[in-house]
Amino acid sequence: MRTVQSNRNVVYDCKYHIVFCPKYRRKVLVPPVSDRLKELFMEKARELEVTISSMEIMPDHVHLLIQCDPQFGIHRAVKHLKGFTSRVLRQEFPHLKSRIPSLWTNSYFVATVGTVTLEVVNQYMET
Repeated sequence: MRTVQSNRNVVYDCKYHIVFCPKYRRKVLVPPVSDRLKELFMEKARELEVTISSMEIMPDHVHLLIQCDPQFGIHRAVKHLKGFTSRVLRQEFPHLKSRIPSLWTNSYFVATVGTVTLEVVNQYMET
């Protein structure tokens, strides 16, 4: 189902598939760390007004399907999610501090998840 959102200036339907990994792709995202990580993602998403539609925590990477305001920006949303979760998890689980210098890698993968194909957009623009 299509969920269009809006703010004062923009009506949007922007969904993103995000993937990122712990530093050195260490398999540290296991219970109870993974359970707490899910809670933290949801907490920060509410604060940022970002919708997490789907979340999968694997031992060595994370998949998120999120929707965020394009004026806020996907980069800023990911930066806040990674920064907040890293800080809290490393405080609550000291073994994460000793095994790796920082929880997350600097990089991440992002892809848009569209409701309209490129072909449909091209056809619309040509008419």
